[in-house]
Amino acid sequence: MRCECKQQKTNELKVEGDVGADPIWCNHCNCNLDIEEIPIERDLKLELMKWIGKYGEWIDWDKDEIVPNGVELEAEHNKEGLKITEKVQKELEGKYKVSFSPSTFAKAYK
Repeated sequence: MRCECKQQKTNELKVEGDVGADPIWCNHCNCNLDIEEIPIERDLKLELMKWIGKYGEWIDWDKDEIVPNGVELEAEHNKEGLKITEKVQKELEGKYKVSFSPSTFAKAYK
């Protein structure tokens, strides 16, 4: 996996949601990595992409604010993301260190 780090590769990854991005990032330089280059099972890649597809359901993009129950929706998304991250960690154990970066958008609007 190539990224913008000085070594152009990384062994520390993070799972993080964002609009229009794959859910795996370099934990050093924060570059977005191509999910197809991540050596995990196809089913887990699909689970990650389904999860990332729900990113921002708690945001009213037109008004740049959270929707009713937005805090709860974001918390549920983070809970699911953590569970998926644990699966990624298990598959990549010994090869990569994997962490989870939860969304904090809704909390900023409390």
